[in-house]
Amino acid sequence: MTPTPDAQSTPPRTPQDILATLSAENVKFLRLQFTDILGTTKNVEVPGSQFEKALAGDVTFDGSAVEGFTRVEESDMLLTPDLSTFLIYPQFSREEGERGRVARLICDVTLPGGTPFEGDPRRVLGRQVARAADLGFEMFVGTEPEFFLFERGADGRGSTVTHDKAGYFDLAPVDKGERIRREIANKLVQMGFEIEASHHEVAPGQHEIDFRYAPALETADRIATFKFVVKRVALEYGLLASFLPKPLPGVNGSGMHCHLSLFKDGANAFADPAGEHGLSATARHFIAGLLEHAGGMAAVTNPLVNSYKRLVPGYEAPVNVAWSTSNRSALIRIPAKRGHSTRAEVRMPDPSCNPYLALAAMLAAGLDGIEHGMEPPPAIGRNIFRMTVREKRHHRIRELPTDLREAVDELEKDPVIAGALGEHVLDHFVAAKRAEWREYSAAVHAWELERYLDLI
Repeated sequence: MTPTPDAQSTPPRTPQDILATLSAENVKFLRLQFTDILGTTKNVEVPGSQFEKALAGDVTFDGSAVEGFTRVEESDMLLTPDLSTFLIYPQFSREEGERGRVARLICDVTLPGGTPFEGDPRRVLGRQVARAADLGFEMFVGTEPEFFLFERGADGRGSTVTHDKAGYFDLAPVDKGERIRREIANKLVQMGFEIEASHHEVAPGQHEIDFRYAPALETADRIATFKFVVKRVALEYGLLASFLPKPLPGVNGSGMHCHLSLFKDGANAFADPAGEHGLSATARHFIAGLLEHAGGMAAVTNPLVNSYKRLVPGYEAPVNVAWSTSNRSALIRIPAKRGHSTRAEVRMPDPSCNPYLALAAMLAAGLDGIEHGMEPPPAIGRNIFRMTVREKRHHRIRELPTDLREAVDELEKDPVIAGALGEHVLDHFVAAKRAEWREYSAAVHAWELERYLDLI
């Protein structure tokens, strides 16, 4: 992954530039976008009469109404736009074109006095990006988000009936999602994305669209935008796009593999032709940090009860804490390309995660490995799924948490990942996830009735 000028964030525009563009492009509404602690994208939309106020960062919202933000007695919060994130949405429907175009700015959340809000997930990632910069590094990230397309019922509600019965890399007419993927790709290109590939995935109705790597914060912004566009285009086709990790039993779930690399002084800091596997000491330390903190990261990178239905043997998702240069059964895989493309593919995350918190957790783990000179165990060349318990112990291979409750326990015990989130985010995130687990545990599921009702 070689950073080139077009992969960098565009220089911030001035408010005057943006106002001129909004007028010239007949933009009638401006969305001020932010993300809550659980990863849900939120926005406050303002009309043309409020554009100047919005660009000045003077738009307030009720933080007490947003998951994990503030208490009622300290509810007023400000949206401070990052001008470099300005873009105009493409037209998704004819009705939208008739009402005028819509633009977007991603915002940082601040308190009324201008103090950055500690519970803002974008700020959490920003802190780790700054920490990396202090060490001379910049992390670039490429992601592979997967999703399902499902039919909607007559009432418009989503179902789990897949849009097609196709499989990996299939073509039309078996792959009925080909046209929709192209439409999604076209919309993203109009918004400044560089699409690298799109294809049908392994499971029926499952798809993947890959876009070019970028610095960590820009990638997190793009993931949030990507998910919105996918869902919006699917809606126009009368379908439901779902990023749920495991919506169907018996088939592969949806992951979001993250390709991570550090650059220093314009060079890939992971590359060393003289090193074992072509990897530098920095790469080894970073990988070791990821492995060391994998359990603590899991609740952040895989944050749903449903996430752990994907992390089971037999469906290409990792369950073992190990790394490899040759197979996809490990948590971390080192793709074959070296030099500027040297990178670590972390295969654990799924697309339900908050991208800001997930990338912050991975960066914090890797930097901890660098700062403490950690060394990973030897790379595994075999299929780990076929190894015995004794062989795994010999190779120092641990298992990932098996459910959300265990993952949250691991998060609370990991001072590096907990510290990266910060006290405010950690407290609210853990409280929400423990409540989710309690609700799930108290529910009676169809499996239990089918298994026990007649028998007991």
